[in-house]
Amino acid sequence: MLDPLDLAKRLIAAPSVTPATGAVFDELEAMLTPLGFAVHRFVRGDGPEGSDEAPVENLFALRRGPEGSRHIAFAGHLDVVPPGEGWASDPFTPQERGELLHGRGAVDMKGAIAAMVAAVADVPQDSGTISFIITGDEEGPALHGTRALIDHMAAEGIQPDLCLVGEPTSVNRLGDMVKIGRRGSVNIFIDVAGTQGHVAYPHLADNPLPKLVAILAELDALMLDTGTRWFQPSNLEITDINVGNRAHNVIPAAGTARISIRFNDLHTGHSLSERVMAIAERHGGKARPVISGEPFLTEPGAFSKLVSAAVEAETGITPELSTTGGTSDARFLRAVCPVIEFGLCNATMHKRDEAVAIPDLTVLTRIYARIARAALALDDTEI
Repeated sequence: MLDPLDLAKRLIAAPSVTPATGAVFDELEAMLTPLGFAVHRFVRGDGPEGSDEAPVENLFALRRGPEGSRHIAFAGHLDVVPPGEGWASDPFTPQERGELLHGRGAVDMKGAIAAMVAAVADVPQDSGTISFIITGDEEGPALHGTRALIDHMAAEGIQPDLCLVGEPTSVNRLGDMVKIGRRGSVNIFIDVAGTQGHVAYPHLADNPLPKLVAILAELDALMLDTGTRWFQPSNLEITDINVGNRAHNVIPAAGTARISIRFNDLHTGHSLSERVMAIAERHGGKARPVISGEPFLTEPGAFSKLVSAAVEAETGITPELSTTGGTSDARFLRAVCPVIEFGLCNATMHKRDEAVAIPDLTVLTRIYARIARAALALDDTEI
């Protein structure tokens, strides 16, 4: 078996703040090629650095099994969030301290990708087809990452039967939670225009702020639902209010706000956007929605059972099946095939001194290998 600790160190040591390109993909390609994978890399986006159109690198690797065999895909991302200041050591110099490996991406999610690579090295090629769907644009706008990889697979006629995403889903200990779905996400920008004027002459102006307040008050009072069997209630949060008026004696010309809605499968991004736009227009404003993803659910069945069985075999615990948390690239991959997320403990992701428990890397490798072997052994009636 390949050493997942060594692989994780190699990936962490290649800085890859989103959007990622270059060295970190060189490392992953060098790991996969000796295992029999045909690796295809491509870059999407041609805008300036820092823009939504900045170049993003993606990698699709395929190791074909026998003709007609099952196909499981491992998916994830090599980009990381900026490390910030105050680390105890260089965030891109992997460092062992006790039983912890520190470095940006150790948990989210270079550690999991290292475990995936080490796992497939222990799965015979004649067991079936295995692929890697790896992007450099999960932590960013996600415009040129996994969606571009899905386009590539469609163009090549490649269709996985099942997909496992290595997001850090565990909470208190490795294996305590598996994600079988996620809520959808929509951000909505609200604009209210008025007429600037002197506060002493309000009849000569049109103050937009009472209208904006009325819109936000009505939105804040909404109860979207009470949840479903697998999903928590949808929630609407006001995330920004901006006027930019520095003068105490001026009625402003405009006011803006932003709301964010995380919603379950009782709604769609479109239906919620229409509802918010109607409220804004009723009070004299306009709303512009940006839908990040729709909710999805992989109904409990053969896939979730084999994942749970693999976790229990290696950890002794039965994982909770959950749909909590934020969005991930699983929201795109669910259009390709059934998708489940499972990975490391998420306590330090995106934090200073991010770290993974070194023993967890070994256990996760064994879990991923069990999942791959079990998934490739499923018959037509079980998928």
